[in-house]
Amino acid sequence: METNNNSTSSQPQLPIVFQSKQVLKEKIGFVLGTTEWLTVTQEMINDFAKATFDNQWIHIDVEKAKTNLPNGKTIAHGYLTMSLASQFLYQLINIENLISFVNYGINKARFINPVMSGSDIRMHATIANVEEQANGGIKLFFNCTIEIKDQEKPAFVAEIISLIF
Repeated sequence: METNNNSTSSQPQLPIVFQSKQVLKEKIGFVLGTTEWLTVTQEMINDFAKATFDNQWIHIDVEKAKTNLPNGKTIAHGYLTMSLASQFLYQLINIENLISFVNYGINKARFINPVMSGSDIRMHATIANVEEQANGGIKLFFNCTIEIKDQEKPAFVAEIISLIF
């Protein structure tokens, strides 16, 4: 059973706590909710470029972006946006009595709208499917959408798969 310690709010208190992985089998279609906003800074973009060796000017050249890109701002790497999904999931869900909660894969990932430096993003997620594994683990499928504040189109949508033991 999930717990919600804030019964006066229309939005459940996050993260939503599930007492065990077994409870998840009954939660297909369960809306986990929406995370807090996160500002994607130029420093984050630069650090991601350094870590991945992706130094394309649209990400790191602030001066060139001012004259050559829409809105005059650099654009975050799509994979930076995608990689933030893990930390967003930890904001949304807490499953107690686990040994591990690891990334397993991503299905149907799309980068729909670029995230510009200084943009605020957040994620919505729903439990899409739960598959028991022969080794006692569970594959947990989430439908995830990362949105950009004040933008109609989301930045990223995907089915993200975690493996839990």
